[in-house]
Amino acid sequence: MPAPSAESLIAEVPAFAAHARTATLLRPSEGSPGVQDSSVGGPLLWPEDEPWPLCRAPHAVQVHEKLTDDERETWQRIDQAMKERRRLNPGRGYEVTEEEARIQQQIMAGASVLDMVRWERTRWVEDTSRPGVPMVPVLQLYARDAPAAAPWRDGADVLQMLWCPTEHSDPPGQPRYWGPMVTLRYRSSSRAGALLDPPRPDRADDRYLPRPCVLDPVEVTDLPDQDEIAEDLHAEGDCWAEAHGVEYHRTLACRPGWKAGGWPSWHLTDLMSIDCSCGARMQLFLTVDSSHDGPDVSVGRHGELRVFTCPADPAHPIRLNIQ
Repeated sequence: MPAPSAESLIAEVPAFAAHARTATLLRPSEGSPGVQDSSVGGPLLWPEDEPWPLCRAPHAVQVHEKLTDDERETWQRIDQAMKERRRLNPGRGYEVTEEEARIQQQIMAGASVLDMVRWERTRWVEDTSRPGVPMVPVLQLYARDAPAAAPWRDGADVLQMLWCPTEHSDPPGQPRYWGPMVTLRYRSSSRAGALLDPPRPDRADDRYLPRPCVLDPVEVTDLPDQDEIAEDLHAEGDCWAEAHGVEYHRTLACRPGWKAGGWPSWHLTDLMSIDCSCGARMQLFLTVDSSHDGPDVSVGRHGELRVFTCPADPAHPIRLNIQ
């Protein structure tokens, strides 16, 4: 008997058909891809006369500031008082008074982390002092491997995704976003040469440097989760999945992993409306998943970076989101 699938659910509950999307699960595994291969973190087919993309957006960098002797001694005194209160009242948590909290906030001065070994506070600041940072290859996808994955147009049969391997906080055009900046390129394999030695960034966050992986793409039908369909329809799908021994979420809906197309999961937040500047509701285009061992990348809190595009005009600027 075949395993329960979105297709078998649709066959029994036809109302789901209107919500089905094709997704290409990319299934990367560590390997040695070439420029003629679909890959993650592999070499890109690149025209010799096309400049390599540079990220010129402000980069978020950490600044470490040593506490003064007075600040350190004040913090230690508050810390000791908190521990003494906890010793006298074992059933209660570690607590600070309003005045102590005010003083600690004053000492932190907007910093996000305090290292109580080095006695340094750490804050994120925007750095615009350096020239553009060369982007690094993240994904190359040939149309032959994923015909439904991209809006293949104007003779393009190669999709490439690159990103800047540094942190960015609310970069231009990407509100409520923290992570690497992303650019997409479409090209024709018949008109592109091979640039075998692209420029390397002089600084990078290691978790944004994918290990080279080959792909084993497979097309599946992906369904939305409860955020994007009627409550009664979702309940029907959930009951069907339970009766067939599977979970609706992540088995039939919002399929996890590196993928092109399909539906996004909103497992960390409520549904967020990702809208294009033209007013159109944007659709999920690409998903980078930290949980996959092969590429060994990590975005957000070991989550998913999603690229959204405009269904009215894919040439409109992309939007980025991390869950």
